[in-house]
Amino acid sequence: MELWFTERHTPNVKFSIRVDRQLYTGQSEYQRIDVFDSKEFGRFLTLDGYMMLTEKDEFIYHEMITHVPMAVHPSVQKVLVIGAGDGGVIRELTRYASIKHIDLVEIDELVVEVCRKYLPQTACRLNDPRVHLHFEDGLKYIRACENEYDLIIVDSTDPFGPGEGLFTKEFYGNCCKALKEDGIMVNQHESPFYEEDAIAMQRAHKRIVESFPISRVYQAHIPTYPSGHWLFGFSSKKYHPVHDLKRTEWDLLSLPTRYYTTRLHAGAFALPFYVEELLRDVE
Repeated sequence: MELWFTERHTPNVKFSIRVDRQLYTGQSEYQRIDVFDSKEFGRFLTLDGYMMLTEKDEFIYHEMITHVPMAVHPSVQKVLVIGAGDGGVIRELTRYASIKHIDLVEIDELVVEVCRKYLPQTACRLNDPRVHLHFEDGLKYIRACENEYDLIIVDSTDPFGPGEGLFTKEFYGNCCKALKEDGIMVNQHESPFYEEDAIAMQRAHKRIVESFPISRVYQAHIPTYPSGHWLFGFSSKKYHPVHDLKRTEWDLLSLPTRYYTTRLHAGAFALPFYVEELLRDVE
């Protein structure tokens, strides 16, 4: 008998991966958590039946949400990461010796425990002494912060369930307040391809544009996410993501990456025309 994991992308489209075995299933206070093992994508994590990451392609997402802002801001020392209980963003951030302090705010402690045990590829740096774990609601946490962080990375789930509050105008406004005068916020920005995802993307973009003087969108190809075409948001009080790219400085760090390069960096902000139109409609 074959076992398949299937995720509904639209009423007419489903995405399936053949599963070798199920490694974990559990229900936290917030969501159902599952870890599967597969031949094609290795181990993968799902929350409430939605794909969060796979061992085979997680490097694309985590490199692009982390290294893009780090290659623009010349002196990031204090970082806030919201969501990201799998540890992938933390793994990438801790490669920078210049970073002194990282606050990770994750609402679901069980996600971190499960990833530590079953996904050590991503959760391998959660014990770094610079990392401080806070198991609470990111929306509530950010309200108490002001002029504190150089970089905020919002690695949220989709805009429903536990992650819904991380797509509101209040949340983005509080992120802007929590950043220093030259701070940057980066967020996962959903996909522009399927209609339902595109509407959620537009809604988030409109709220971000209202909160930040500089807001741009960039893209990456992530095979296991809906349509494979994924967007990220770059928002700042000071830095432009392309004009202020510190190409030489970042290259001199000699960080080994599999997807991100400073050559790719500028190209990631060159969006297809249909995406530009979707963004213009709400700007």
